[in-house]
Amino acid sequence: MFLENTINPKKRKGWIEVICGSMFSGKTEELIRRLKRAKIAKQKVEIFKPEIDKRYDDVAVISHDANQIHSTPVPSSANIPLLINDEDVVGIDEAQFFDMELVAVCNQLANQGIRVIVAGLDMDYKGVPFGPIPALLATAEYVTKVHAICLSCGNLANHSHRIADNNKLVMLGETDSYEPLCRDCFVEVNRKKAKKE
Repeated sequence: MFLENTINPKKRKGWIEVICGSMFSGKTEELIRRLKRAKIAKQKVEIFKPEIDKRYDDVAVISHDANQIHSTPVPSSANIPLLINDEDVVGIDEAQFFDMELVAVCNQLANQGIRVIVAGLDMDYKGVPFGPIPALLATAEYVTKVHAICLSCGNLANHSHRIADNNKLVMLGETDSYEPLCRDCFVEVNRKKAKKE
């Protein structure tokens, strides 16, 4: 690859960017900002999201503050390369809901000279690394960790605490189901919950 780029300096170079953090931290907002800037630069952009995410819209990627951009919902990460047609930039939202093949898909696209921007939760509601995000963090050239504000104490929050009574790993929800908490408040809430059980 290094020799190829030396011989052909005009060859388009690809890479992976990951935007991660808790719920309500601005991940999708940052993804949309980067994709809109690429469009302003007249780059060909395509955005994907998992089919299961229909919280705000069946098709559009929409942030909590109602910023939006058109996307293509797909059932699995294997569909993404099939829908690429000479794009310069590919955005992927809610990446934690995709299968583990997403890591290989993102690397394949980057190796083809595409800038890949991925946004998703880095931890589930239990504080455990979530889906393909940890492996994407390891292979990405650029990582941005964004934070919400802890609703309990006001410090920076990096946990998505589930307040709804549901133990499923994947549960789509909003402020009625989740709240951002800092490490200390997250540990304290879970300590109290464990005492009750």
